[in-house]
Amino acid sequence: MASIYVTTRDGVEHTLAAKPGMSVMEVIREAGIDELLALCGGCCSCATCHVYVDEADAGRAGTASADEADLLDSSDHNSPASRLSCQIAFTEALDGLRVTIAPED
Repeated sequence: MASIYVTTRDGVEHTLAAKPGMSVMEVIREAGIDELLALCGGCCSCATCHVYVDEADAGRAGTASADEADLLDSSDHNSPASRLSCQIAFTEALDGLRVTIAPED
């Protein structure tokens, strides 16, 4: 089974089992990490699933779409590593992906 590594706001890293076909947001929520609010349920309309992708994984995770970038621009915590986890489709190529949950706006 593939894995992703998620660091929560308290600095604790969690290793989560991930299945292709899920978004990174869904993987995090299914693992019971509730600090990732994901209020819109993955529709790319709220930015409450904001994460920072580890620099080493940025190329594998892809780039934000124009809609995603607009939402991220509204965050006080936007950075070059910012992505909405609902917009990162997990595939086997992302095995070992590392993300950190961004501070809440």
